[in-house]
Amino acid sequence: MSDTDTTLKKLIVVGDRILIKPKKISNKTKAGLFLPPGYQEKEEIQTGFVVKTGPGYPIPVPPDDIESWKKNEENIKYIPLQAREGDLAIFLQKGAIEIIFNDERYFIVSQNSILLLERDEEVFG
Repeated sequence: MSDTDTTLKKLIVVGDRILIKPKKISNKTKAGLFLPPGYQEKEEIQTGFVVKTGPGYPIPVPPDDIESWKKNEENIKYIPLQAREGDLAIFLQKGAIEIIFNDERYFIVSQNSILLLERDEEVFG
């Protein structure tokens, strides 16, 4: 396990957000035409791999019985997200927040900014 994997475990993704590592982008087209620096970064749609996901959309659960003398504990359940670690996500860059963590580039994206997920079930069994 690399140091990056270890430090990523310390990150907690909140709510319906997803941490995505962008795919390495080629600086030339399939036909061999070289693209200027920054061209792909101006695109509205990005692709990358899901690194971590938040717990989902919180749903507050009312307590069974309200007794003032009891300790008031937060009882929250979550609607899980569709994205899973390892999925390839195609998402709108407009809704993404770019961060640099340990000299690596990541995007924090809410699930509603993701357009499509590609999952390889063979990899995850």
